[in-house]
Amino acid sequence: MPWRRARLRGNLVWARCDERGALVSDGGRVEIRYKAGDGKAYAAAAPNLSADDDTTVYPDETCSAAERVPPKTAAKGASRAGAKAGGAAPPTKPAPGEALAYCDGACKGNPGPAGAGAVLLWDDERRELSEYLGRGTNNIAELTAILRAVEAAPAGRKLEIYTDSSYGIGVLSKGWKAKANVELVAQIREALARHGKVHLHYVKGHAGIPLNERADALAVAAVEARATAGWVTPR
Repeated sequence: MPWRRARLRGNLVWARCDERGALVSDGGRVEIRYKAGDGKAYAAAAPNLSADDDTTVYPDETCSAAERVPPKTAAKGASRAGAKAGGAAPPTKPAPGEALAYCDGACKGNPGPAGAGAVLLWDDERRELSEYLGRGTNNIAELTAILRAVEAAPAGRKLEIYTDSSYGIGVLSKGWKAKANVELVAQIREALARHGKVHLHYVKGHAGIPLNERADALAVAAVEARATAGWVTPR
């Protein structure tokens, strides 16, 4: 069954549709994905979805296989605004002597124009990255954002990276075999080894977590502008 782009409470999502682009619901709910490769499938109430300017009907393989999240679980996660299991919210400031990064990727189509976004903090410093990658996939964008954060992080500091890419965490820290993006994954693994003090953490995407939302906005901005801002210090 194909996919199309739709809006859910202001967020751009992938939604199940028929060959003509009409949303397909089951019991009043439409299967959605926040990202094509994030490994989680949600069910959104049909009335909460609205059309996007992109009316393209994309093939079924646009979104990878995913674990279905029951509606009650999804609602609970959203109400906690992305709090981690156990009740501790993701950090907004680095611990003393450490660096903190939030990384995200965006892709208009999969593949399509892609961008990487990241926020990097240490001491009283803050840097933001918005990088246009040209044509790529969502996974490439997510991985590149992680690579850029590792490359830019101050040497000798423990680096805590938060990402909503379960794929990225899997191939970089859980021993998943990379069937695609092999060279990029190898490059990131080398960068992680050189830095030596990096931990990857999963954070729920599009759940109101400020730094994750900012990284997403930076990635989307790169795609929309087809431009790279590089690492900058926000005003």
